[in-house]
Amino acid sequence: MHKILFIGGGQMSEAIIRALINHNVYAPTDIGVNDIAPARIDYLHSTYNIQDTCDLNGVEADLIVLAVRPQDAWHTILTQLQPLNSQAVLISIIAGVTIAQLKQALTVNLPVVRTIPNTLTDTGFGYSGVATDEQDSYCVKQQNVLTFLTGFGKIEPIDESLLDIFTGYSVAGPNYIYYFYESLVDAGVLAGLPRDKAKRLAIENLHGAASMLTISQKHPRELLDINNSPAGVGMHALYELNNSDFAAGLQRSVLAAVKRTVALGIKTH
Repeated sequence: MHKILFIGGGQMSEAIIRALINHNVYAPTDIGVNDIAPARIDYLHSTYNIQDTCDLNGVEADLIVLAVRPQDAWHTILTQLQPLNSQAVLISIIAGVTIAQLKQALTVNLPVVRTIPNTLTDTGFGYSGVATDEQDSYCVKQQNVLTFLTGFGKIEPIDESLLDIFTGYSVAGPNYIYYFYESLVDAGVLAGLPRDKAKRLAIENLHGAASMLTISQKHPRELLDINNSPAGVGMHALYELNNSDFAAGLQRSVLAAVKRTVALGIKTH
């Protein structure tokens, strides 16, 4: 019997599987995967030594992770799902599809937990949003569920009504940081630095600034005030940044990501 069965072996499943194994949370023999693409199953088996599960009728698993895309046939998958373990928990990582929708599609009575994983699974950083309905709220406190969810990062319990916002803001969050980092490196190269030096200096500043915010517990504006002397270099740089569309552009990006998450859920109705 698998402790965990992944239905869908895409990039997010692989990231979670890799973290669970590398962090010694689960052994490869504890993990099974079901996917419509045989080549994908072969790849995951050869790379991580996990097992393939072809039939969803009669699945033996403690945790069943529904990890297909919102536009995939998740409804059909759930109607076929017949776990032998009466204590099994369904964990969905599908963006936009609600607990009520998932339960309506199930033909068996399973507790449902929704989580939207952060993509920083290899690092131990990043919050995954976790939501349940009132009936299944006890599930998040179960040791096997907690072990799984904390095996690839931190968890942030959140009301399901806020999960789409969480997805567009926090789960998509690394995208905003990667983009900022890339732009900052390009700025250093534009100013005349070799790219390798610009990259090292930018990543060090990102690490250091994040640590400073955490350690000091100061508002970013306070740290900006400390860093910038009258008519100084930093103040001139901030003046140009304030004249740009940087803040509003970032805010529009977050709102666009949230809007897309909501739309994905609507399309599955």
